[in-house]
Parts: sequence; C-alpha cells; structure tokens
Amino acid sequence: MEDSVPILRNSDCIVQEKLIPSWDEAIENGLRELGWSGMAQCILVSIAMCFDAQQSFMAIYSDDYPTWHCTETACTSSRSDICKLPKSSWAWDGPSSKTIISQFGLECAGSFITGLPQSSFFAGCLIGSFLLASLADTSLGRKNLLLLSCLSMSISSIFIVFSTNVWIYSAFKFLIGFWRSSIGTCVLVLLTEKVSTEWRFTVGIVEYFCFTLGYMILPGIAYINKNSSWKTLYVWTSIPAIFYSIIAYLFVTESPRWLLMQGREQEAMAMLNGGASVERGANLTASLLKVPAAKQKSSIFQLYSSIAELFERSWALKRMVAIMVLGLGIGMVYFGMPLAVGNLGFDIYLAVVLNALMEIPSCVVTYFLENYRRKPSILAFSVASGICCVLCVVVGSGQQVAKVGISLVAFFSAVTAYNVFLIYIIELFPTSVRNTTTSLVRQATVFGNIFIPFLISAGRKNDIFSYGVFGVVIISSCLTLVCLPETTGIALCDTMDQQEKKHSLSV
Repeated sequence: MEDSVPILRNSDCIVQEKLIPSWDEAIENGLRELGWSGMAQCILVSIAMCFDAQQSFMAIYSDDYPTWHCTETACTSSRSDICKLPKSSWAWDGPSSKTIISQFGLECAGSFITGLPQSSFFAGCLIGSFLLASLADTSLGRKNLLLLSCLSMSISSIFIVFSTNVWIYSAFKFLIGFWRSSIGTCVLVLLTEKVSTEWRFTVGIVEYFCFTLGYMILPGIAYINKNSSWKTLYVWTSIPAIFYSIIAYLFVTESPRWLLMQGREQEAMAMLNGGASVERGANLTASLLKVPAAKQKSSIFQLYSSIAELFERSWALKRMVAIMVLGLGIGMVYFGMPLAVGNLGFDIYLAVVLNALMEIPSCVVTYFLENYRRKPSILAFSVASGICCVLCVVVGSGQQVAKVGISLVAFFSAVTAYNVFLIYIIELFPTSVRNTTTSLVRQATVFGNIFIPFLISAGRKNDIFSYGVFGVVIISSCLTLVCLPETTGIALCDTMDQQEKKHSLSV
C-alpha cells in the first residue's frame, strides 16, 4: 500500500503559516525558559569578569607608591621629600620589590613615567577592542574570542613577572590590556543573546556580581601578600584564569543568535529546542529554517564588514557616536574613582574594599531598574555622580571622612549608571553588529581612561585635576541622551533591517 500524502488546501496553508511564528519570535520563545542549566551557563560565562576586574585594578597595588622610613638621624620628618634625601638615609617599608616604584627606582620619576604602565594598559584595551571586536561577529564567535582573550591575558600576566624595568613592564601591560579588551564585551553579548528579553537584566546582574566579586577578592590577595613582591599578585590571579579558560572551553556553548546569523541552523536549533517544549519544537524548527544566513567571509578585510554596516546607515552612525560620547564620560568616573583611592589619604586596602562593596547595592538597584526607562535612569545616576565628584574638590583633604563618603556615593552612582548603560548598548544594536558596536563603545570608554593615570598623578597636588575633571566630563556626556531612543521592554533585533524598522517606528 502506498503511503498516503495529506493534501493541504489554501486555507490549511494559511492556518499552518499562522501557527509558525516569525523567526524573531521563535528565538524569543526558544530562549524563554532559562532553567538551571541555562543559569549555570550564565554563571560560568560571567566568571571571566572576576579576572577582568582583577587585571583592570591591579595597578592600585602593583603600581602604588610604597611607604618608607628614615634609617639615619640626619633624616627627619621635616625633610619628607624623599628625592632630597641621600639614598643611604632612608629605606622602604617592606621588601624593595613590593611595587614597581620601589623595585625599578621610580620614587623620583615624573608623572609620565609612573603613569605609563597603566596608560599602556588602557592603550592596549583601545587597540585590542578595535582589532578584535568584529571577530566575535564574524569568524570566531562570542565563545571562542572570550576564551582566547582570557587565556592570552593570563599568559601575558604571568610573563610580566620577568620585567626588569618600567619599559618592559609597560609593554606587558599593553599586551594584558590588548587581550583583556574583549572579555567584558563578549561576556555581556554572549549572556544577553542566550536569554529572552525577560531574563536580560537578570543575567546582566550575574555579570556585574562576578566583576564585583573579582574586585573584592583583589584587596584580600594584596593584603595576604603585602610583604611580598608585586609579582605574586600577577601569579595568584593568572593561574586560576588559565584553569577557567580550559573549563569554559569544555562546557560553555555558543550564542544561538550568532549561530543562526552564520548559517549554522542545526546547531542553533539543537540549542533552542533543548529549552523549548515539544509542542513548539516543530514550529521553532520550521521557523528557524527561514532565517537568512550570513554571507561567508572570504577576505580578511571582510571580517571587519560589520563596522562598514554602521557607516552605511545614518541613523546607526548617529546612534553610535552619541553612545560612544556617553560611554567616555561614564567610564572615566567608573574606572577613575577606584584608581584614585590613593589620593584620599586613606588606608588603601580598606578604601578598595569600601569601593567594591558599593558595587553590591548598585547591582541590587540595577535589578530593580529593569522595568524603568533606560535614559532617565542613566541621566539621574550620572548627574548624581558628577555632582559628588565636584563636591570632593570642594570638601578637600581637610575633612577626610566626608571626602571618603562623598567619593563612595560618586562611585556608587557611576557604577549604577554604567550597569544600566551596558544593557542599553545591547538593546540599541542588532545581533549582526552587536559585538562590534559594544566594543566600539568600550573603545571610547578606554580612550578616556588612557588619561586617567596622568590626571590622578596631577590630582595628588590639586583635586580639581582628578575629581573636578571627572565630574565635568560625566555630566557633559549626558547631553547625548537627547539623540538616543528609549529601549525598555523591546526585544532584541538580529539584522540591521529589523533594527531600522524599529528605529523608523520610534521616530
């Protein structure tokens, strides 16, 4: 007997087509059920932020100006300028290898030399973001670039212990910054593309918490090794990161949205159907088969084609410039305040712990801001941070407790604004260019950070060059919010055409 073939009338086809959702909706449906395995994936991906945080703020301890004491009676407290004392009349507190200042003999060096290593780090971040950004959108993908960056950063961090002078040290700091540049971007993009709209803020909080955890662990490691060489800090933070890279390679999965854009439907369907119900599995599969695959890249120049897409559309370019300026302002305070704790005249270990603790209430506040509009949230916390930075200048060093308290409020506000800002970037651009745009925004942030070490050095004599500049920059950058749309509750787009349609409707 021949198999019977069902005959579909036109009306049946219409009904069938209605049952099959659009591929945009199908992805959202497939990702809606997060589950324990999905949350485990998010946590595993986010752990990379622990190591990112430690490398970002390592200079607080490794590049610090250590304390010293007199060894001869001719050396008195009234002659506190170490550069005017004979070398034999004073000695460092602790080992001479405690920081790079003491080991490389930089106690009398200018602000350019002492600020060079951390500026090199941020310069590496800037160049790395530009060269590596598009690779996550094209050939490598989110997962592979994340693991490559984390592993290479850790290896560079181990080799830095062989530095014999500030120039070699700065070169290794550049390499660490270069590889570190893509970690935060890949983690954020990979997390948000693994979940539906309703889970977007939740997984973002997981990322922020892991960054905070790494930041909080750093002063503990530094305190335990306070009588050891600065090299110990790099070893203690690098080896765990290498083991993490191996574990993540085995267990982390790729972004289903990126797989679809690369034409790898079978892998994406297997991942999405794993979280979908049996009833909608067939509909999901049928819908995903209609997804237009991305064209294969045949040239090294075409690997960076996602950047060209931004310049082809005026709305995208305008949006890109506005968000980069905003990122420069918020990022300067977000990274500048922790690095400037030495200017507070407060215990450096306790100061970093207090700053790190501010990240916890910030994560809580960010979680409750999920359903609030993005633009007013960023504006309110950015302005509050800017005002507090200016108040740090007004209060001065005469009221140390008040100054420390105001600086903590400034940092808390900047962190909250930065957290919402990172989610906002993800919502502004589609999957095809999301990693590229996020990296470009981080480039703008890093560009401002290059000047932070010099501002902090100048701020040791006058707070207006550090806290004053921070306040003015972050408040001024908020003016660009006028050019940007609101994105609260909007599902993520996957192509530039889809994003353009939403942009046209919002205008």
